[in-house]
Amino acid sequence: MSIGERVEDILAEAGVDAQVRVVDIADGREVAVRADEQVVIASIFKVLLVLEFARQVEAGQLDPTERVLIGAADRLGGWGTAGCSDDVEMSLRDLAYSAMSVSDNTAADLLMRRVGLDIVQILAQELGMRRTRVIGGPRQLLETMLADAGARDDAEFARIFPTLSEERVRAMRVLDPAHSTSSTAREVTDLMAMIWRDEAGPARACAAVREYMHRQIFWTRLASGFPPEVRVAAKTGTLPGLHMEAGVAEYPDGGRYAMAVFARTRDLATRRIDIDLAMGRAARAAVDALRSIGM
Repeated sequence: MSIGERVEDILAEAGVDAQVRVVDIADGREVAVRADEQVVIASIFKVLLVLEFARQVEAGQLDPTERVLIGAADRLGGWGTAGCSDDVEMSLRDLAYSAMSVSDNTAADLLMRRVGLDIVQILAQELGMRRTRVIGGPRQLLETMLADAGARDDAEFARIFPTLSEERVRAMRVLDPAHSTSSTAREVTDLMAMIWRDEAGPARACAAVREYMHRQIFWTRLASGFPPEVRVAAKTGTLPGLHMEAGVAEYPDGGRYAMAVFARTRDLATRRIDIDLAMGRAARAAVDALRSIGM
């Protein structure tokens, strides 16, 4: 059995179909499973957003201490400031931190307004990510979900969504790579490798993104597959029926491995610890194979 088949089996046992790529950042050796298929990337796009923010800071175009007031009209629901009941004031760099550490959609939306959607789109092309499409920030994606569900606002969506059939949910544009922010496992891992090699922008900007990714609080996906001495930096993405994460595993001996796992479940549950753990096992199996060949 090839390592690619082993990776597929680990994820199939958890009841998912997946696209996977794990690549040795030093020499480009890889384990790939359907790595060139177009996939929805959801909140993983925030890596590009925060990278562009860090680049603009280094270019002197943005002041990271600039204050932003987050009011009721800005809140999109979810983690971080998105779930606050009262107005919150934060700096731009703390918006970036919240967007990456807890995947704060409100913080990402406000940061996108300041950075510029068109500039993020240009960045993807500049980095050679020809198949990466960023159609908007979290607000734009939420608006398509509301429209597809026939809801006028968040409260109505919360009432309607549980009543929708699986067919209706899977037909939502936010779950279709052709109509949502999307990329491939290959391009996402290439982005990780460029950030870790300081090739995605000024070295200080790349270092800032790496630090933000190290501060993500979620550990049940890629990080769960590795022992404590391996430092894993990552960014999650989750939508109904979709579990995904991209990041880098850093070994004490200097080995660095960019990883991306995009898993599509056969049901619409979003809280599936078994799938999260399978993603970690699959990534670890691929890294172990690359390390055994390289030694």
